[in-house]
Amino acid sequence: MSSLSFRFGTVGSPIGTPKKPGGSVGAIQFSKSIGLDTLELGWVQSVRVSVETCAAIRAAAEEQDVALSVHAPYYINLNANDEEWPKSRQRLMDAAYYGNLAGATDVIFHPGSYFEQPPVDVLKVAIPRLQGCLDELRAAGNPVLLRPETMGKSAMLGSLEDTLLMSREIAGVMPCLDFAHLHARPGDGSINTYDEWSAILGKVGKTMGDSALQKLHIHLSGIEYGPKGEKNHLPVAESDLNMNDLFRAMKAYHAAGRILCESPIMEEDALLMKKTWQEM
Repeated sequence: MSSLSFRFGTVGSPIGTPKKPGGSVGAIQFSKSIGLDTLELGWVQSVRVSVETCAAIRAAAEEQDVALSVHAPYYINLNANDEEWPKSRQRLMDAAYYGNLAGATDVIFHPGSYFEQPPVDVLKVAIPRLQGCLDELRAAGNPVLLRPETMGKSAMLGSLEDTLLMSREIAGVMPCLDFAHLHARPGDGSINTYDEWSAILGKVGKTMGDSALQKLHIHLSGIEYGPKGEKNHLPVAESDLNMNDLFRAMKAYHAAGRILCESPIMEEDALLMKKTWQEM
């Protein structure tokens, strides 16, 4: 671990990754060269990677001391109908299988949609399905953590409460806290003050134990939103996200882990986040 309590990096390859060697290996090397030490492999369309490529990614990450995670394909829905669920499940399992081969410790995924059903009913479907995935992974000796991401639209499965309930109910599941999404989800500009950020961290600690605050996996960017929540990601400087108060709250809670930037100017904002945290 670096001397900082957080590692900083990007979701997907940094924009400046050179064409050679390119790919994830190039992204790892480039990240390290500019002062970033974690990377989320952006397998967001599908998992198309060979065992040999995974071995090369793992070797590069170990050599450069860059911690890896995987963003699984977008088309995963724990609330899919019975016909669609097997395909959804396979996408998550592929991300976990090849991610583990590549040296990733965490697999981040979008948990799906309510389809206008009450969250409590959706979770009765989602939790057993996710438990089944974990059972199969552990039976195969795969140690990755599955991290449902907090989502930026109110119609999506993935409120803070949803992700904490999944995490409390299933060993091997922890939330991916996307603070930009949490700010955008209410659609009214709330969840953007020191007290509100502190309340979120307090809920995480209360639900999962204070040790969970030492292993946070955070997505962060600026964000544009409307009444229904998230519209798109923005550079931090072009949004109203109160990053200083967020970082003050994280410092007060002795938080640690990884912060992955999803801004359109990924590595530039990731380095801004690192600098801001250092100055804290």
